[in-house]
Amino acid sequence: MQNIAIWIAAFLSAVAGSLGLGGGGILLLYLAAFLNMEQLKAQGINLAFFLPIAVISILIHAKNHLIQWKLVLPMVLTGCLGVALGTMSLNWIPTGILSKCFAAFLFFLGIRELFSKKAPDALDKPS
Repeated sequence: MQNIAIWIAAFLSAVAGSLGLGGGGILLLYLAAFLNMEQLKAQGINLAFFLPIAVISILIHAKNHLIQWKLVLPMVLTGCLGVALGTMSLNWIPTGILSKCFAAFLFFLGIRELFSKKAPDALDKPS
């Protein structure tokens, strides 16, 4: 039964990740909450899982001209800086606090999405 749950979590994470919905959140929650995995190990598995999914998603989105490359470069550079600072800060933040911060962040995002009133995206409008 646990193998089926692993496959389901992996599938849902891949689908959500390829849609840009943060599939890592699903995978991290599953690994931490249901497999009682340490937060840092779960993050490492999430990163290894994310790389092939991201490459495939980028190729498909680029083929369909859905990536605005002028916006991507500054985001990638800023993201790399954030990764470097975040990784260095892991030496000073205890795992328990990191887990609680991640849970609070997910809770905040969920509440924000639940109550946000977004205008339809330009791609969603009928032509």
